[in-house]
Amino acid sequence: MSTSLFDLTGRTALVTGSSRGIGLALARGLGAAGAKVIINARDTEQARRAAATLADEGLQTAVCPFDVTVPEQVSQAVMQCEAEIGPIEILVNNAGIQRRGPLLDLDHADWRAVMSTNLDAVFSVSREVARGMITRGHGKIISIASLMSEVARPGTAPYAAAKGGVKMLTRAMCVEWAPLGLQINAIGPGYFATELTAQLVADPTFDSWIRARTPAGRWGRVEELVGVAVFLASGASDFVNGQTVYVDGGVLAGL
Repeated sequence: MSTSLFDLTGRTALVTGSSRGIGLALARGLGAAGAKVIINARDTEQARRAAATLADEGLQTAVCPFDVTVPEQVSQAVMQCEAEIGPIEILVNNAGIQRRGPLLDLDHADWRAVMSTNLDAVFSVSREVARGMITRGHGKIISIASLMSEVARPGTAPYAAAKGGVKMLTRAMCVEWAPLGLQINAIGPGYFATELTAQLVADPTFDSWIRARTPAGRWGRVEELVGVAVFLASGASDFVNGQTVYVDGGVLAGL
C-alpha cells in the first residue's frame, strides 16, 4: 500500500490542548506527516513555546490560543484562524482535565469543570470547525475519548461520563455530517504516562496493578497514539466513520 495514503502535505490541522502531553505528541506526528499544525492552549506563551519547539524540528506551525470551554472564544478563534492561517481540514479535540474523588463527596464545580472541558468543548469546537468543512465538502474530526468511554473505576465518574459522551457525540456527528463529506472518529487511549496520570504512575500499588491488568504489561507512550491519529487524519481512513479506535495495550480485550 502506498504511503501517499497517509501523506498530510498541504493540509492544516488544529489540535486543541496541544502545548504538552498527548496533544503535543499528536501535533508533532501530524506535522511530521506533512500537515501545518495549529497549536492551541489557553496560555498564549505555552502555545508559542510548543509551536517554536516543533518549528525548530522543521515542522510547519502556527498558534491559536483560546479557551475551549468558552463558546464565544471558540467561535471567534476559529474564524480568525481560518482567515489568517487557512482552512482547518483536520481537527483534533484533545483538551482534557481530570478530577478524581468519590461521587458522594464530589463538588458540583469539579463535575462541571470536567464536563465543560472534556465533552462540551468537543461539541463547541467541532461545530464551529465543521461549518467550514461542510462548506468545502471535506474534513476530518478526531476526538480523544478513553478506555473509560467503555468502563469505569471508583473515583472517575465525571471523566467516565464525559468520555462516554465523547464516544456517542462522535457517532452523532457522523450520522449528521458524513453525508456532507466529513469523517468523524475518536481515539480511546488506555493508561498512558502523561501529566494527567503522573500521580498514578508514581503510586507503586497502582503502577503494579496497571502493569498486571494490561496485557502489554506496561503504560503506553504518547508517541504510540500518533499512528492512529495520522491514519484517521489522512485519506487512508476515508470510509472510516463514527468509530472509536482503542489504543490500550489490550486492557479492554479481557477481564
